[in-house]
Amino acid sequence: MQAVVIEGPGRAVVKDVADPEPAAGQVLVRVHASGLCGTDLHLVDGVLPTDYPLTPGHEFAGEVVELGEGVSGIAVGDRVAVDPNLPCGTCRWCRAGRGNLCTVWDAIGVSKAGSAAELVAVPAGICFALPSTVSYTAGAMVEPLSCAVHGLSRLPRLPGSHYLIYGAGTMGLLMATLVRRAGAASVSTVDLNASRLDFALSYASDRATTDADALEQPDGYDVVIDATGAVPAIEDGLGRVRKGGTFLQFGVADPNARASFSPFRVYHEEIDILGSMAVHRGFQPAIELVASGTVDVESLVSATLPLADYDEAITRFRAGDGHKIHVAPAR
Repeated sequence: MQAVVIEGPGRAVVKDVADPEPAAGQVLVRVHASGLCGTDLHLVDGVLPTDYPLTPGHEFAGEVVELGEGVSGIAVGDRVAVDPNLPCGTCRWCRAGRGNLCTVWDAIGVSKAGSAAELVAVPAGICFALPSTVSYTAGAMVEPLSCAVHGLSRLPRLPGSHYLIYGAGTMGLLMATLVRRAGAASVSTVDLNASRLDFALSYASDRATTDADALEQPDGYDVVIDATGAVPAIEDGLGRVRKGGTFLQFGVADPNARASFSPFRVYHEEIDILGSMAVHRGFQPAIELVASGTVDVESLVSATLPLADYDEAITRFRAGDGHKIHVAPAR
C-alpha cells in the first residue's frame, strides 16, 4: 500500500510500505478521508517528540475490511470513524476516568502508524459506527469536533455570555458554533488571516477582525478561547477576560513556548484559566451532532487531495489556505 512516512524532522515522503495486518482485537480500516491538523505540522517539523519513522494522520474515517482474532460487534463493510486516542487504562488518570491525561498516552498517527495511508490497523474498541447519512468526509471531521465538544465541557455555560475566540481555522470555528448553540449572547473572532473572516461571519461569529482592539468591548469578555497556540494571541486574550471570567487554552502550543500574564490580576479579578486536552467522552456526542445536522462540518473542508499530493496538502495547510485539508488515500 501507499503511505506517508515521516522519516525525520522535515522529511515526509509518500512511499510503498507493507500492508498492516490486524492483531488480535484489531480491525483493518481502508481510509477514505484523513484530515490534517496542527499536530501533523508539529510532527513533520519535529516539534512534538515521537519515534520516527512515523505515518501521521489521526482524523479519519473509512471502511472495515478485515477483522483480527477475537473481534466481535463490528463487521467487514462497516463504515467507521476512529477515536485515535490510546490511553493505557491502568495509570492513575485512566483509573480516575480521565484517559486523555494518561501518563503513557499514545495515539494513532502521533505515536502509532496513522491514517495518511491506504490502510491502518486499529483496536476495534476505538471504532465508532457512522450512520449511512454521514459521508466519509464528515466522518473524518468527527475527531476535531469531539475535541471541541470536550473543550466546551470545560467551560461554564451561562446563557447570555460574551465570547472571544482567537483563530478562525477549523478548531476556532467549531468552538464558535458550539458556544453559539450553548446560548452565547455574542461570539467574536480574531484571526490574522483576513481571508478567513467572511467565512467566520457566515458560519458562527457576530464579529470577525484581524485586531481585537477593533471590537470595542471595553469591559472584556466572559470567556476567551485561544484556538491558535500562538503566544501573542494567548497573551492578548488573557488581557481581555473580564472580571470573574474564564480563559480556555484550546490551541496546541509549542511545548517550549512560554506566555506572560499578571498573577495579581488572576487573583484580584478571580479569573479562571483552563486547559482542554484532546478527546474526553466527546466522540459519540460529536457523531450525533454531525448526524443530526446540528453542526455543519462538511463546509469546513476546503480541499481534498490524493495521498500522493501530501506535500501540497501540508503546504496549503501551513499557509492557512482555507480551513480543513483532507487527503483521500483509498483507491
